[in-house]
Amino acid sequence: MFKFAYNTKLFVKKLPRNISNIEYAKQLIRSSGSVAANYIEASESLSKKDFVMRIKICRKEAKESVLWLRLVDALTIHEAERKILIDEATQLMKIFGAIISKI
Repeated sequence: MFKFAYNTKLFVKKLPRNISNIEYAKQLIRSSGSVAANYIEASESLSKKDFVMRIKICRKEAKESVLWLRLVDALTIHEAERKILIDEATQLMKIFGAIISKI
């Protein structure tokens, strides 16, 4: 989770600076960081209910990260990196979904 948030931060630094990218990048940084933060909270939860809630938030924030990644205007040279991050966020959504379904 940390790696996803960190790689997202590095990607955002490479984006062209325009009005839409600035706002989308802020949201992307927040949502990707929230995946990692809520996963840490889930792993240290005191109850099953709290664990499930945190994992659901992780899944929601990963889904939101995909949205922001799709909305940013990436230069062609960064398109491959964006696709990798979208794939990683999608995989995280699936992982969190699998965790939720097994509880």
